[in-house]
Amino acid sequence: MIVESDHLTKRYGAFTALDRCSLSVRQGEVFGLLGPNGAGKTTFLRLLLGFIRPTSGTARVAGHDCLADPLAVRAATAYLPGEARLFRRMTGDGVLRFFAGLRPGCRLDDARHIAGRLDLDASRQVARMSTGMRQKLALCVVLATDAALVILDEPTANLDPTARAEVLDLVREARDRGRTVVFSSHVLSEVESTCDRVAILRAGVVVHEQSVAHLRRHHRITARLEGPIGEVPEGLRGSVTVSDGRDGTVVLDTADSLRPLLGWLATLPLGEVRVDPVGLDGVYDRFHRPG
Repeated sequence: MIVESDHLTKRYGAFTALDRCSLSVRQGEVFGLLGPNGAGKTTFLRLLLGFIRPTSGTARVAGHDCLADPLAVRAATAYLPGEARLFRRMTGDGVLRFFAGLRPGCRLDDARHIAGRLDLDASRQVARMSTGMRQKLALCVVLATDAALVILDEPTANLDPTARAEVLDLVREARDRGRTVVFSSHVLSEVESTCDRVAILRAGVVVHEQSVAHLRRHHRITARLEGPIGEVPEGLRGSVTVSDGRDGTVVLDTADSLRPLLGWLATLPLGEVRVDPVGLDGVYDRFHRPG
């Protein structure tokens, strides 16, 4: 594992920002962190980088203890903070040249290539750039760095849809080259389309962790019956839940293959049937949205 945390906790007086967080991230995967503002995502990332000290618990990145050896952790990491601050009097290309000269493994040609892909005019002074342009510039610096671990905190904030899609392609390409990406976002569709695994945080607590590949097997079937539904077959009882929906419908949720479930449904007195993938949005609803 390239990232491991064990009961990592951060308190500020009576307020607990992160509570006994135990997560692991495998080498070569994109790991998504989800949760609303204040859920603990940024606190977790800052603890990993040694920017703040934990109240209790431990964390390691690339084999280095995050508290005892933060410089080694940062040497193995490229980090995009939620609000990146850049030199406003420099041009964009000046910023790229500065970081390429400052950080070993930050390649100027790659940074300029990424700027082109993001349609960024790097000749403009940073002070005259829009918020979205400065976000693109920060992404060029981070993604051009040859670090084993890339941490992106809200990387697509303030970007237009075309640039968002390009950033997600760059993240996938980084994974395909064997790099690990920790991807914090509020945008569920981006996380679902890009990440291999995802963790959901709520009030500083990890409330759910799941493989996205397994998530894509979740479906919700809404059926209107013209007769009794009867008993769920024994072979399906561990993977299907049945509940009453609105207007006399029956709702079936499955976390496994649809084939055996559809075979059983074919024997029922169906009036109409609708099959919907649950997706990450449905999982997130269970933990963060009333209903």
